[in-house]
Amino acid sequence: MSKENDNEIEKPTGSDKQEASDKDKKQGHKQHYCSMCHREEKVTGRQIRIMDSMYICADCLEKGMHIIGDGHAATGQPFNPFTNVTEIFDAPPGAMEQEEESAAEERPPAPKLSEVMKPHEIKHALDEYVIGQEQAKKVVAVATYNHYKRVASDTMKVVDDVEVDKSNILMIGPTGSGKTYLVKTLAKLLDVPLAMTDATSLTEAGYIGDDIESVLSKLLAEADNDLEKAERGIVFIDEIDKIAKKRDAHARDVSGESVQQGLLKLLEGNRVEVPVGATSKNALAPLRSMDTTNILFIVGGAFPGLEEIVKERMQRKTTIGFNAESKSGEETSYLMHATAEDLRKYGMIPEFLGRLPVVVHLHELTEDMLVSIIREPRNAIIKQYQKLFALDDVKLSFEDEALAVICKRAMSKETGARALRSVIEEILLDIMFEVPKDGNIGEVVITADYVAGHGAPVIRMRGAGND
Repeated sequence: MSKENDNEIEKPTGSDKQEASDKDKKQGHKQHYCSMCHREEKVTGRQIRIMDSMYICADCLEKGMHIIGDGHAATGQPFNPFTNVTEIFDAPPGAMEQEEESAAEERPPAPKLSEVMKPHEIKHALDEYVIGQEQAKKVVAVATYNHYKRVASDTMKVVDDVEVDKSNILMIGPTGSGKTYLVKTLAKLLDVPLAMTDATSLTEAGYIGDDIESVLSKLLAEADNDLEKAERGIVFIDEIDKIAKKRDAHARDVSGESVQQGLLKLLEGNRVEVPVGATSKNALAPLRSMDTTNILFIVGGAFPGLEEIVKERMQRKTTIGFNAESKSGEETSYLMHATAEDLRKYGMIPEFLGRLPVVVHLHELTEDMLVSIIREPRNAIIKQYQKLFALDDVKLSFEDEALAVICKRAMSKETGARALRSVIEEILLDIMFEVPKDGNIGEVVITADYVAGHGAPVIRMRGAGND
């Protein structure tokens, strides 16, 4: 394998190509090209795959090892991971394809129509984790069922001149209302890969930031590079309102309208070249073709300022005479009446909205809803801290009045349910620091006075019936 000049690799001649081609036809296996010297496998012999669709021949691999070894030798640390590089290439050409085919046979088959969860089953399961938002859970359950029913029955193909379109979802709701948590719970229930990203990082291809196809790269990574599994997953793009068209923008809108245009091909269902292990297409990142036809896309955003657009539209209606309409109502209720017209005025292009046929409105959380969220769901925050204390053999409990004070403090932060954990963490900080010091402590009761800052928690020692 060694040559007089390690920096040169012998190029195949015409006769060599012909002989290798004839041999290849007899063997009937797929050929690859070395990513370094660009020679075919029928000329170089067996090649190994190093990054998905990138291959390297024995000559180039040995040459690279010499370069690495020389660099380590200069530091006094010789590097020689392989005693003989050719041992890697003992398998006959085409063995890699056989391994891929056997791995594909081990993949679980696509779900059958009878295995798809029904809408009432999805909503019932969501009720155990998500408090409130009844209408939103119902809409999401129906849209998800229709999507995976379409996937399982393969009705994206034209049958009887009827083709079922995708049921992509647009979520509109204030921050902390549960958009992200709802999607996470949905993916967990359906046992499908979920890729989550923020639209704020997306830019038009060729500019600084993540390419639009990077959302599919994350989905492929979540599916452990199983393409078939990834093509049945869910993609959630948060902060979608941040890619609204910029008003009075003189420069090219590379992170606004251009991103909306780029997302169209993903939402409607197309075959897209996706960079593997990278956030943008470049010469070093291998590409993989992915079909987005069966991928459920869910986008969400708080859309700050949208309620003003809705309020202005609703107040343009006649307010006197026989057609008079009441203008009473809370400010937060306007967001629930947002229409496609309001979203277009906000900066979302019509083509983008047309590929999101299902619109879900989430209510702003009230204090009573926060009290329920903090203790009722299967994965409630209080249950998490009780489990942490139980690991130290300490029982943790909260008075009802204390929970009400905690939720009031969380409401003042105006970040919805996200504030609950930070408030409880702040309240329990000193207790979690002191309790492990004393092994005799058996129970801690959080009181309303302690939460309000002018009292102390109730501490009960082990074996004692009184405080």
